[in-house]
Amino acid sequence: MLIRTVRMTFQPNKADEFLEIFNSSKKMIRNFPGCTHLELWQDYHQKNIFTTFSHWEDEEALNNYRDSELFRSTWKKTKALFQEKPVAHSQKKSQEVTP
Repeated sequence: MLIRTVRMTFQPNKADEFLEIFNSSKKMIRNFPGCTHLELWQDYHQKNIFTTFSHWEDEEALNNYRDSELFRSTWKKTKALFQEKPVAHSQKKSQEVTP
């Protein structure tokens, strides 16, 4: 499994516009082949900073999504709203600590 996080800082007056884009595409992204989990996080103090947190079966599944028309059209609308360059990381779980 590949875990992908993308931290995005939007122009303060564009956060609501981003949420509209995300809400209109989130089910299609979540149902894209190879995506097994999708969350959107909002920074606790800075309301214009969001992070997507997604699980993908593997790197190939993520790349297939990134090469799709769904990604291209969604990303084109999203990137026009940025205040800063987004920061993306691909990770894998190393350990899980339980009580």
